[in-house]
Amino acid sequence: MTFEEAQKAVDDWIKTIGVKYFSELTNLAILMEEVGEFSRIVARKYGDQSFKKGEDPEALPKEFGDILFVLICLANQMGISMEDALRSTLEKNTNRDKDRHKNNPKLQDP
Repeated sequence: MTFEEAQKAVDDWIKTIGVKYFSELTNLAILMEEVGEFSRIVARKYGDQSFKKGEDPEALPKEFGDILFVLICLANQMGISMEDALRSTLEKNTNRDKDRHKNNPKLQDP
């Protein structure tokens, strides 16, 4: 699925099942909530915390999908092409960092 197809699929879902978009501010709050849920699982799976009873250690893909869904909602509401946004960021990062990471001694293999 392309970004364009994903944005259309989410828009179609919102208009048929979701009734209408939540406000941008509400979607931002939902995004922060979803990122928090993702972070909690990462902290338990890869960090020092342990899972609580009833928490699903395999829920990362679900939480990742939730984050992506809300990001797509926000992009749609704000008239942002996710493909164009990513392309622009890749170009910016390439121009800014083309030598930076190669020359970072912290990133060199011993």
